[in-house]
Amino acid sequence: MIQIDFANRVKSILEKNDGILGVAVGGSWIAQQIDEFSDLDLEIVTKEKIAPHKPNMLAIAESLGNFLSGFKGEHVGEPRLLICLYDNPLLHVDLKFVTLDEFKIRVETPFILLDKNGALQQAINDSEAQFPYPDYQWIEDRFWTWIHYALLKIGRGEHLEALDFFGFLRMVVLGPMIHIKNGNLPRGVRKVEMELDALDYQSLIETIPTYQKLIY
Repeated sequence: MIQIDFANRVKSILEKNDGILGVAVGGSWIAQQIDEFSDLDLEIVTKEKIAPHKPNMLAIAESLGNFLSGFKGEHVGEPRLLICLYDNPLLHVDLKFVTLDEFKIRVETPFILLDKNGALQQAINDSEAQFPYPDYQWIEDRFWTWIHYALLKIGRGEHLEALDFFGFLRMVVLGPMIHIKNGNLPRGVRKVEMELDALDYQSLIETIPTYQKLIY
């Protein structure tokens, strides 16, 4: 599988880099759910802090393969993340650059791919993964004002903006809460097709409207 081949190449390259303490893999890898559509989530643990300095992040990313492009993850609130695309084979790889202290603060327990002196395993032993859950009061304070705003847009005929709002609502409120109801981590609408009870999945599908521009 191309993700495993790429990860093994990263290990081989970075074990020769004195500035790297280790590499860990998260996401679909640790859930044993990698398929041909999966990206690769790597955490690169460095001796010295190099993120969010993009040139330093790019220098490492470009050394790992046939690098096509990369941009930082500010849009998801993570400037230490470099979202990369590689070629031959075409593969999406997320590289998160962290120090050892930052590695301890985690939402999941990754698989350790490279650990030069045992520091990564010790960091995992000394810490606990904590996945962020929704703040229900934060949602309650905003929900009905959001709904009122969307209804105003529908009333004015701004249906595309209302459609965007429904997508936001599913990602931030409905998806996470229905995942929690089903005993899953609240990962937006990730894999709802596979992980939800059939009735809950159908209820979520019913929040997807069709578009029809009204002619007055």
